Amino acid sequence: MKKIYRTFLAITALTLLPACASYHPVPDAFHAGLNQPYRLDSGDRLRVIVFGEDGLTNTYPVDKAGFVSLPLIGEVPARGRTAEQVQTEISQRYADGYLNKPNVTVQIEQYRPFFIMGEVTNGGQYSYVPGMTVQNAVAIAGGFTPRAEQENVDVTRQTRGNVLTGRVVASDPLMPGDTVYVRERWF
Repeated sequence: MKKIYRTFLAITALTLLPACASYHPVPDAFHAGLNQPYRLDSGDRLRVIVFGEDGLTNTYPVDKAGFVSLPLIGEVPARGRTAEQVQTEISQRYADGYLNKPNVTVQIEQYRPFFIMGEVTNGGQYSYVPGMTVQNAVAIAGGFTPRAEQENVDVTRQTRGNVLTGRVVASDPLMPGDTVYVRERWF
């Protein structure tokens, strides 16, 4: 009986070994974006305030091509730029023949959504809130299913033009546009 038990343990250990071998630590670039200024992309909504010009002040989306379309000046590139960089370009374009010394402010009104799938109650697309963690995202999605691996999850994010996937713990911060995948546990 002892021999059968030892054989069972050996087979179980060998079966689980490939799962351990597939784990790779998160690359340094994965968390690099957390400490840098936020970069705009499709799905973000910007509040553009042109002081003294109520007809120009409004909320504008960053379209799929990465541009913000504004009255009089047309499309302004936003993808990969900070809100301050977009603000500077909008001011320069309005000053170039449209307004005398324009005073423009650009704020992020709504961040692009994050996505969550796998072993959560209600996977899908949800609004991002600054300071959000993986645990918050799981709570928004209705919590873990009974089969969910709760120790860590896979997060895919775009950083500096590269798409990276890393396995992180529930207390790790999320960024707008991240995709969270909750795996199924083995036992």
